[in-house]
Amino acid sequence: MIRQNVDVVVTPADNVVDAGLTSYFRDNPGSLTGNLFHQAMLGLNLSPSSNVGLTRNDRSEQDLDCFTEGDQHRLRTDKREIAHRIFVNRSLHLENIKFYGFDMDYTLAEYKSPQYEQLGFNLLKDHLVSLGYPEEIKEFEYDPSFPVRGLWFDTLYGNLLKVDAYGNILVCVHGFEFLKHSQVYELYPNKFLQLDESRVYVLNTLFNLPETYLLACLIDFFTNSPQYTPEKTGVKAGELTMSFKSIFQDVRNAVDWIHLQGDLKTRTIQNLDDYVKKDERLPMFLTRIRENGAKVFLLTNSDYVFTDKIMTYLFDFPHGARPEDPHRNWKTYFDIIVVDASKPLFFGEGTILRQVDTKTGALKLGTHRGPLHLGEVYSGGSCDVFTELIGAKGKDVLYIGDHIFGDILKSKKIRGWRTFLIVPELVQELHVWTDKCQLFAELQSLDVMLGEMYKNLDSSTKEKPDISKLRASIRDVTHKMDLAYGMMGSLFRSGSRQTFFSSQVVRYADLYAATFLNLIYYPFSYMFRAPAMLMPHESTVAHEQRFVMETPMISRSRTFKLTDEEEDQGKVFSQGLVDIDHTGSQIPHARPETPRNVTHTHDEDCSDEDSDSQKQANIEARKLSLREVN
Repeated sequence: MIRQNVDVVVTPADNVVDAGLTSYFRDNPGSLTGNLFHQAMLGLNLSPSSNVGLTRNDRSEQDLDCFTEGDQHRLRTDKREIAHRIFVNRSLHLENIKFYGFDMDYTLAEYKSPQYEQLGFNLLKDHLVSLGYPEEIKEFEYDPSFPVRGLWFDTLYGNLLKVDAYGNILVCVHGFEFLKHSQVYELYPNKFLQLDESRVYVLNTLFNLPETYLLACLIDFFTNSPQYTPEKTGVKAGELTMSFKSIFQDVRNAVDWIHLQGDLKTRTIQNLDDYVKKDERLPMFLTRIRENGAKVFLLTNSDYVFTDKIMTYLFDFPHGARPEDPHRNWKTYFDIIVVDASKPLFFGEGTILRQVDTKTGALKLGTHRGPLHLGEVYSGGSCDVFTELIGAKGKDVLYIGDHIFGDILKSKKIRGWRTFLIVPELVQELHVWTDKCQLFAELQSLDVMLGEMYKNLDSSTKEKPDISKLRASIRDVTHKMDLAYGMMGSLFRSGSRQTFFSSQVVRYADLYAATFLNLIYYPFSYMFRAPAMLMPHESTVAHEQRFVMETPMISRSRTFKLTDEEEDQGKVFSQGLVDIDHTGSQIPHARPETPRNVTHTHDEDCSDEDSDSQKQANIEARKLSLREVN
């Protein structure tokens, strides 16, 4: 984050920094941070503009702006309300999207939380008891404050792990016990675990939340019940041994059973009002997409019978796309409908593409090889066959789904589709980010204080500053930040460290939002442009700070300024290069010319050549830029 030297936000820190730090900065009032700390103890916030006359809420908003915006260096580019925002990892021009694809579960159909998780949790308990698990586990009640998406379950030691992008362990929980630093080191040297599918299961989806909590319940029950003796990789009762891996396998099998053979779908269909959200903007939005010239397809893993029930409910309004339009069947809002897709297998070898008899729900005999017809429903298939039949190229398609692996990772990594991840948890994440802004500001202040304690020390220094109290304060603030989100903390971070889930979102999701309906608030010509991704040497050094150093690498820079006349003559001036006469040389190009056009292509969606009008626009833009430089 880029900060100006004077733009350090400090909030009252009596609950963060103890008396030891207070005395340190009181004894060093001349230091920048000592002065800031003194002001903080007086309940003041320092920022470029005065806070005089502002309420505490106003000051908190200003603190949040300073913390999240980097002041003048990170201005908001999207002026929409936070609830309507779509967030961008990679630039995307909606004008180039010709196909909008939607998943159904947790995308078009958002299941109500925590009601739907409670239903799944209770069904899982009942099924495990029917398999011989103790009746006592029925006493567990689903606690929505505990589980979070993106955790790893270590089947060897029975631990739920919150890790960063590289497998470094941020949080480790055994049952309901949050393990201490020393306990984690005993199990995981270097607090690191390799992502090995034979040992680790990633709980990536919203459907995983009930089993995440149930795994914690079962591990805690068997570890702490007097009739069982805990061991490193399981529990023992007499001559019987139960490994944590076998418990996990039982839970996984139970999850598959309630989804495929159990009552989850039946109970959902019987109580749609209790478990499924419905939004009357859905028909209107899908119609707008098609009126804009793009096609809409549904690609879901659910079977046709369940899909038909859910979709009929979602479109169950007395009107159509507009209040004056008559009601229409849900299938008329889609150009192509594919069920039983078996994602992520769909993006690889796939399955046989067959047509569905919509009257009976049965599959018609034979493999479908002809064109895909409007109003028909198809089952299975593969991405290769599908894109060929609809005439799509990778970047023509924007696929919208909630499953980071099944929907987003594979469609992006294997097929090059543009991706839009649905993250319903963003509602809570953004609420905490804005409501608890003082915690983020306090953590920022503590980081500044840490730097101040080392400011005038170098390799000749023998005395070691005591930072133990400051480190304890940082841990305390981080803990408060995590608890503001829930017991397992934020989906995206732990303190200042980003999670594995967060890294997957950044890597594979071009766009993400709490709901796909936020697209309503953007025109179909909108250019989603990704914000600058700053590295530490960029985010911690302000542009106002001048850094000039003689080094051989300085000659890598070429700068040039052209007048209009010189531009028309095609002249190029390079700095730092010795002019050499190559008259008569047989070398076609003595050296590369400094590019006069934009060389990066990451903001371009289509692979076609620029049109003549676009080329002319580029020339005019370049001339305008050069005039401004001069």
